[in-house]
Amino acid sequence: MNIVVIDGYTLNPGDLSWEKISKLGKLTIYDRTSAADIVERCREAEIVITNKVPFTAETLDQLPALKMIAVSATGYNIIDTAAARKKDIIVSNVPAYGTASVAQHAFSLILELTNHVGANSASVAAGEWQKAPDWCYTVAPVMELEGKTLGIIGYGNIGQRMSLIAQAFGMKVLYYSPGDKPWTPDERADLPTLFACSDVVSLHAPLTADNEQFVNKDLLKKMKPTAFLINTARGPLINERDLAEALNNGWIAGAGLDVLSLEPPTDSNPLLKAKNCIITPHMSWISREARERIMETTVANITAFLDESVINRVG
Repeated sequence: MNIVVIDGYTLNPGDLSWEKISKLGKLTIYDRTSAADIVERCREAEIVITNKVPFTAETLDQLPALKMIAVSATGYNIIDTAAARKKDIIVSNVPAYGTASVAQHAFSLILELTNHVGANSASVAAGEWQKAPDWCYTVAPVMELEGKTLGIIGYGNIGQRMSLIAQAFGMKVLYYSPGDKPWTPDERADLPTLFACSDVVSLHAPLTADNEQFVNKDLLKKMKPTAFLINTARGPLINERDLAEALNNGWIAGAGLDVLSLEPPTDSNPLLKAKNCIITPHMSWISREARERIMETTVANITAFLDESVINRVG
């Protein structure tokens, strides 16, 4: 079985091992692959492992040997699953590997926006404490989270973990989800209510054709001017020009983003220079522990496929 890893570096920059996958077939690993090289590199592949390299219907038409695409991530919008299904190509993903890591990172963004640890540390490093007239100071107002409301968009594994962390901080939780969750102690709200009532809105929804850029000017204008927006899900959930306008005009107090609509971004992205906008480079998933879970589940997905007992199938 010919197995090709098409963009392996982000999953394994050298601190993990491909050994278990190499035992399942003839393994070829590419750290990175451009769109122009996908077909040539995968021409003889029967199994492809991809994280962010897309496989369109046009690409699949040129890969007659392909039998399985193992997505080494939870999101699989990079794959034309309908086209794969027509060609009897199995598509699997890795669910729930990053629950703890992504929730941890989302709250690190919240805490940076409310406590400004990084900005205050930079101030001290710049020598400003030595020159201060008082024994303490802060470069920006600090907000206490207890008693505030966290609005969670998407109430899956990560959204529910966010709720648990928020409760530990003494926060009230609202959530929005297409399906009701009758077992939760949290309060369900529609989108306009959630955006209007929350002090922090955190996105944890998958990207679909129906919710692309749903965070737009209309919803942002409903938010409190003291509120923050967090996105560790998918960049295209947000209309970035509308968010930049909201930040620059003071409609909301700040944003913490780990994802953008185009990654890496171009210099023209308006959020790169927007006021009080913290951006990290899509790193919330990247803890070693989370990547180890991806590797283990990918091995299990391929093993199950070879045993004709498919698991984690999404297409």
